[in-house]
Amino acid sequence: MTVSLPLGFRAHVTNIGIKDTSDDFTVVVADTACSAAGMFTQSRFAGPSVVISREHVSNLRAQAVVVVSKNANVATGNEGIANAHEIVNGVAAALTCSPSDILIASTGVIGRQYPMDNVRAGLVSLPSQPQGTSADDVARGIMTTDTVSKTAECTIAGSSARIVGVAKGVGMIEPNMATLITLMFTDADIAPADLNDIFQRVIATTFNCVSVDTDTSTSDTAIVMASGKAGSVDLATFETALHEVALSLTKQVARDGEGAEKLIEVRVDCARDYEQAKTVAKAIVNSPLVKTAVHGADPNWGRVAMAVGKCSQYQDIQQDNVVIRFGNQEVYPTQVDSSGLATLSTYMKGADVLIHVSLNTGTSHSTVWGCDLTDGYVRINADYTT
Repeated sequence: MTVSLPLGFRAHVTNIGIKDTSDDFTVVVADTACSAAGMFTQSRFAGPSVVISREHVSNLRAQAVVVVSKNANVATGNEGIANAHEIVNGVAAALTCSPSDILIASTGVIGRQYPMDNVRAGLVSLPSQPQGTSADDVARGIMTTDTVSKTAECTIAGSSARIVGVAKGVGMIEPNMATLITLMFTDADIAPADLNDIFQRVIATTFNCVSVDTDTSTSDTAIVMASGKAGSVDLATFETALHEVALSLTKQVARDGEGAEKLIEVRVDCARDYEQAKTVAKAIVNSPLVKTAVHGADPNWGRVAMAVGKCSQYQDIQQDNVVIRFGNQEVYPTQVDSSGLATLSTYMKGADVLIHVSLNTGTSHSTVWGCDLTDGYVRINADYTT
């Protein structure tokens, strides 16, 4: 089923020869400058795209976003910065809007300059009024090593307004105030400050709760734009819908982790506060021993206990009070017999595995998502640039 962009947005997706023959250059433009918000990596090796977009969206307005895939343009010095500005200026000239209203994202191999002769030829052919309406095309155009494109949509209750999101990312994923690349568009009329506040809350409990391999990208970019074409909506209802779209994309990213075969959901509740719950949940989902146990359908709850226990900064976590479950089955402190372990192994052979831990230190909770660790992940990353 084709997913179309919300009212007020058009796209141009093409190949300009960044690396291969697949689409690698994507522009999504609004009819006019509109409300926008962005969140970006905190990496000290942030690329020029992040630096430029962070500055341009600081006024909570934007008209277009351009994504270059298969080249991160990170650690490329002054030349890389100049090239990123040239792309922004070229897109602005083609669309006849201000360069400061253009956001840019770029992802792929680090340390390589853009093939600017190809880029310049692509900019020349950029239409002044893109006519594409397919969000599926946008999702495919921003892919790098993704095995599938990632889209999600939702109609905001009580209105005709829609939210459509796309995302890319399968490796180098442990977001820190943003994630991989995700773009969300809505035709709801949302004031810039409201959009920014809602976006930050949504990102905190979705994309900032996913991890594939504990590595924070140099290019993490999350952007939302609101054209306003469908009119005003209830803000709480809008936030619920935006969360639904972001959560769907978050799970799609985790499920498509490099080499992944299973989605892992870790739920930690009865915690002292949200920070404690999330810290423990991330310790579990990021543990190579837990991830390989899930891959092998081995209900080795001792590895989960280990991951909880290494969060030694929390002295209120007492092992006698912790409860560990795989799915709905408690495995600690009430342990299962060999027959029960065989049943759990069957459960863990499925595509989705839930690990549920109750700390019993309070009433807060957090849920995070990740994937199993397979030999496929090793192979993909051992051969990434060669």
